[in-house]
Amino acid sequence: MIPQVPEIKLSSDELSLMSMFQGMTGATARDCVIDEKRDRVIFVVAQGQMGLAIGKEGASVKKLERAVRKPVEVVEWADDIDGLVRNTLGAKFVQEVRVSERLDGTKGVVVVVDSRKKGAVLGLGGKNAEKVRLLARRYFEVSNLQITSELL
Repeated sequence: MIPQVPEIKLSSDELSLMSMFQGMTGATARDCVIDEKRDRVIFVVAQGQMGLAIGKEGASVKKLERAVRKPVEVVEWADDIDGLVRNTLGAKFVQEVRVSERLDGTKGVVVVVDSRKKGAVLGLGGKNAEKVRLLARRYFEVSNLQITSELL
């Protein structure tokens, strides 16, 4: 069963950024998030197009960053929460993704990562953690996402 993705309304700024992204990279942008809080632009690309989106040695992303004058981050789309979390945080760092549905219908996610890599997973100032929360809430209506490292 494929979960029903909530309808997302894109602003004209987001639509024009997606058009620019597709023109500059050749990759298909599924979504664009202008993250004012962290002053960055996050593009969600179609599955299998991550390499095309980033470009050789990150050339496409660097070109985009110069054009939009903000840091640009790219995440590969996945049809489920587990896949999206792994794509956003880096599959090699994520040991387990536990999704629980609460009695009130909200979803909670616990992401277990390698304790030695937790800092890298969370990102400077928690920017990666914030990004995965934002995307999980946007696509899968996750109300709470927690990143933990279980002691060995």
